[in-house]
Amino acid sequence: MLIRTPPDWELPESAATPEQHYHARRDFLKTLGLAGAAFAAHDLLSTDVLAATAGFPTKVNPAYRDPALKPSSYEAITNYNNFYEFGTSKEDPVVLANRGWKTEPWTVELAGLCRAPQKLDVSDLVAKMDGIEQRVYRFRCVEAWSMIIPWDGFPLAKLIALADPLPDAKFLKMTTFLDPKVSPGQRQGNLDYPYVEGLRLDEANHELSFIATGIYGKPIPNQNGAPLRLVVPWKYGFKYVKSIVKFEFTAKQPLNTWQAMQSREYGFYANVNPTVDHPRWSQASERVIGGGGLGSRQRTLMFNGYEKQVAGLYKGLDLRKNY
Repeated sequence: MLIRTPPDWELPESAATPEQHYHARRDFLKTLGLAGAAFAAHDLLSTDVLAATAGFPTKVNPAYRDPALKPSSYEAITNYNNFYEFGTSKEDPVVLANRGWKTEPWTVELAGLCRAPQKLDVSDLVAKMDGIEQRVYRFRCVEAWSMIIPWDGFPLAKLIALADPLPDAKFLKMTTFLDPKVSPGQRQGNLDYPYVEGLRLDEANHELSFIATGIYGKPIPNQNGAPLRLVVPWKYGFKYVKSIVKFEFTAKQPLNTWQAMQSREYGFYANVNPTVDHPRWSQASERVIGGGGLGSRQRTLMFNGYEKQVAGLYKGLDLRKNY
């Protein structure tokens, strides 16, 4: 008898999002604005085009679609997230980020140590990326909760190639928008704005690094970081800078916002590491949002389950000191 040994990154069936959420085609089709008949014979995450909205065709990249990972519901993903620019509760961004805040048009700047600095509209940037694809990634928040999210977007490496960094460029600094008129969090000063994040250039060029422009085959909602959001699935969610307006190539390591606010709790790397606790709670396990109630927990995997792909980036680096 053939006994299948699951890989160490594979989530158990018990940790998956409930079947009723995943197979609620009728609700998702309404969300996507598609005719039900057109997709009646297809799985939601098939390799067929998921969205027919103008300028947003999406196809699943099968290299980043593990059938063991069943995505969290669209409702959970879009109603449970952190976006301090629009409040510190999980519910605030849903309302406040959709109260007059416009994310179109949107200008993106490529700057710093690169041969092709430029400013361009986000739609022009996306056009230069040669198509949008969908990848299904684990998401782990530093607050010890998790989801599985089908992100739509393009590899960050394509944007880096467009900018053509100089040899002296070692890091990529990313900055979010600054507009206190529409951002209550920025008016209140709950963080030091604009929000800044950074990656080593080799991390940014890694095949898993991604810029999200959508979720579930439709444009990314405001509360989830429209129109451009960083996705690095082996790192904690605070690293996923939202609503990016500037990508800057630097020689020195940038100081990211949470590191500047509280360096003892939030480091530059933000790699998911179950053996290094947050000073105020354990990181050994996580609560699965949509996974069977508040008590549904699973153990946290090193690098959020992507250890084989990314561990080589940190060879020789003390991950307890460089957290």
